[in-house]
Amino acid sequence: MAALPPYASTGQRLWYWGFRAICVAVLFFLIMPILVIIPLSFNAENFFTFTKRMLALNPEAYSLKHYQDFFSNPDWQQALRNSVTIAPVATLLAVALGTLAAVGLSQPHVPFRGAIMAILISPMIVPLIISAAGMYFFYSRIGLQGTYWGVVLAHAALGIPFVIITVTATLVGFDRSLVRAAANMGAGPVRTFFKVQMPLILPGVISGALFAFITSFDEVVVVLFVGSAAQKTLPWQMFIGLREQISPTILAVATILIAISVVLLTVLELLRRRSEKLRGMSPG
Repeated sequence: MAALPPYASTGQRLWYWGFRAICVAVLFFLIMPILVIIPLSFNAENFFTFTKRMLALNPEAYSLKHYQDFFSNPDWQQALRNSVTIAPVATLLAVALGTLAAVGLSQPHVPFRGAIMAILISPMIVPLIISAAGMYFFYSRIGLQGTYWGVVLAHAALGIPFVIITVTATLVGFDRSLVRAAANMGAGPVRTFFKVQMPLILPGVISGALFAFITSFDEVVVVLFVGSAAQKTLPWQMFIGLREQISPTILAVATILIAISVVLLTVLELLRRRSEKLRGMSPG
């Protein structure tokens, strides 16, 4: 945002500082729950509250025992293994199908592009509980309910819209003459895609993959409907912990997930800047 000029009127100055105050208030409202969770995850006690010793910054009031419980408890480790095995496979499916759909819908000769796009991104718009219930009844009829591949396909369906949107945004600045030039040089459609299109849209593909991975890794509603105890993921285990026993280990897991999300969002921002640089745009 540009600096306030010295000749600004009183109204402009009020709007300038008022807008900044609103932004700070909204940011504080969004960040405050995270700022509360992180220190509580180091609480030496077995309950969700700040003790007097914690507020006094007494080192004895802080402990890593909840993190140790996460890495040593077999229930938490099994949930972590399920999340790590489900999310990458769901991400690969979402990236493959979403990228092909985005490239196909970017062609001007495809009929009903708007309607097809609306259908493909509908999992992002429809309330998750409705999608989960629909998947449950559909999977029950075809024998996928309570199976590993049923959860993977469900999470892939939730991740495809993110891939389509990010890849489509990358294709907006794509120069179609490069594809025609490759065809004139004798390259087939597959070779043209991997040698010409893919290197240029790769930042969008990776961004969509990261969004799909986060969606699968953090999702709990759908897996409750279509999964079974054998596919209990990390968010599912957190939900059980909140319902059956309030353990600060949940806060330790939440802190780890926050750290992972921050890293992935940083990577997304770097990819966005690289994508705009490849398209000849200013990252700002």
